[in-house]
Amino acid sequence: MTTTNILLIILIVAVMIFGFWLIQYSNFRNEEKKRQWELKRESQKTISPIRLRAYERLTLLLERTKPEHMLMELRRNNPEAMSEWTVLQVQQYLLQTIRAEFDHNQSQQVYVSEEVWDLIINARDQMAAFVIAMASQLPKGANAQTYATTLLTAYNSNGTTPTDKALEELKNEAKELM
Repeated sequence: MTTTNILLIILIVAVMIFGFWLIQYSNFRNEEKKRQWELKRESQKTISPIRLRAYERLTLLLERTKPEHMLMELRRNNPEAMSEWTVLQVQQYLLQTIRAEFDHNQSQQVYVSEEVWDLIINARDQMAAFVIAMASQLPKGANAQTYATTLLTAYNSNGTTPTDKALEELKNEAKELM
């Protein structure tokens, strides 16, 4: 055998070893991807229902902090409130409701995007500012019923509110899970 033949055999063997290694490496990568996909699929079976519940809870948070819902709850829990409470008392009740609903659902932020969470915080802040602004626009001596009417009228004539925007984005993000 000549040196050229030996080098040719070595080259062929090296190419075969490299080819074998490439095939094995490719199989290993495919198996690894398959394992990762299976893990992700299994975790989605657990995470998706939790995330959907978070979207439901955050939807409730936004719905419960709309003026009509908060005032309806006030009337249901305290029927004489509109006739006996002052504007300041109703305002404090509304602000307390907003704060309590938000605090109760704050942990849900880990399941939504940062953008949606920012919209929810903005909706909360804007609603609190709205409640305060409507109370400050009333003349001295205005009663709770006047405040409630003013609040509902102004809210319903605002067009798309920060709460509506947050709800829309929350729903869009939830649809992506399905």
